[in-house]
Amino acid sequence: MKVTSVSTVNEPVSMTSASALAAPGALDSAPDAAVVQRFEQIVMPHVDSAFNLARWIVRNRDDAEDVAQEAMLRALRFFATYNGGDPRAWLLQIVRNSSYTWLEKNRPAELAAEFDEHVHTGAAVAAPANPESLAIAANDRVRLQRALESLPPKQREVIVLRELEGCSYKEIAAITEIPIGTVMSALSRARAQLQSALTVGTGKEVQRGL
Repeated sequence: MKVTSVSTVNEPVSMTSASALAAPGALDSAPDAAVVQRFEQIVMPHVDSAFNLARWIVRNRDDAEDVAQEAMLRALRFFATYNGGDPRAWLLQIVRNSSYTWLEKNRPAELAAEFDEHVHTGAAVAAPANPESLAIAANDRVRLQRALESLPPKQREVIVLRELEGCSYKEIAAITEIPIGTVMSALSRARAQLQSALTVGTGKEVQRGL
C-alpha cells in the first residue's frame, strides 16, 4: 500500500526559474542557453521535492529555501556531470549534501549528538510503523510533523524519501550513497522510532486531557 496521505505534511514552495538561476552574478560563468533550457526541462520539475527534503533535514522553512536555492545553483553549475539517469535522485543527492553541509556549519551539535532511544521513544519499544498506521497518523498533520521532527536527521531523511517522496530503495541508496540493504534496515529502524514518537505523543496528549 502506497502512503499518499502522509504527503500532506509536505509544503509547496515557490522557487525561481532556471533562467533566473543562470542570471549574471549567480554563477561563476553563464551557462549556454541550451544547457539552461535542458536544465529547466529535466531538473526544475523536481524543485518541490528538493525543497521538501531540505525542509525536513534542516527543520526550518526559511533555511530550507536558502539550502534548496544553493543546491539548485550547484546542480546547474555541475549539470554537465548529469549522465542521463534519474534526474530527481541526482538532484536530491545534491540537496542532501547541501543540507548536511548547512547543518555542519549552523547546527553541528544536532549531527554530533548521539540518538538517545530512551529520550526519543520512552521506555517502551513500539512495533515498527507500517504504511497503514502512517496513513492514519497523517490525519493529524501536526502530530505527525512533530514526531518526524523528533527523529535524528538520518532517520528523518529515509522516512521522507520513502514515505513522502515515494522513492524506491534503489533511489534512496543512490541519494544517500549507502547500500540498498542498509537503506532497508535504516528505514525499518526509522519507522519504529517514528511509531514510538507518535505513541509517546498520543500518551502525553491523553495525560493532558486533550
